[in-house]
Amino acid sequence: MKRFHLNLKVSDLEKSRAYYAALFGEQPTIVKPDYIKWMLDDPYINFSIEPAGDKTGIAHVGIQAENPEELEAVYQRVQDAAGPRFEEGATTCCYASSEKNWTQDPDGLIWESFYTDGQVTHYGKLPDLGDSSVEVACV
Repeated sequence: MKRFHLNLKVSDLEKSRAYYAALFGEQPTIVKPDYIKWMLDDPYINFSIEPAGDKTGIAHVGIQAENPEELEAVYQRVQDAAGPRFEEGATTCCYASSEKNWTQDPDGLIWESFYTDGQVTHYGKLPDLGDSSVEVACV
């Protein structure tokens, strides 16, 4: 089963952590100085927050696959949607080792498709987009 992903940029990480912990009725799964994530089963979502810098709100949304085969099916639907794509591949981002790609809907909303196969001790880096029109941030 695929899990919905939502990443928000927030003005106050600790204030938002307390708010969402109360809203979801559980503490985050991952807490870092620059990143907090809940892996919720009800609703079935990977919900993460990070410091905003200059702009709060939705950073991006996504679909998290539970295995590589499921990710291939998601990748096919991304291709069928015919939006701009950035094939990132294997990467380290947001304290996780993942395989991912990115797309953008007609109104500019960024979508990430990914499978995470482990955790790491560092945040990771932003992808090199090359000539892609998709603007992404680490999730």
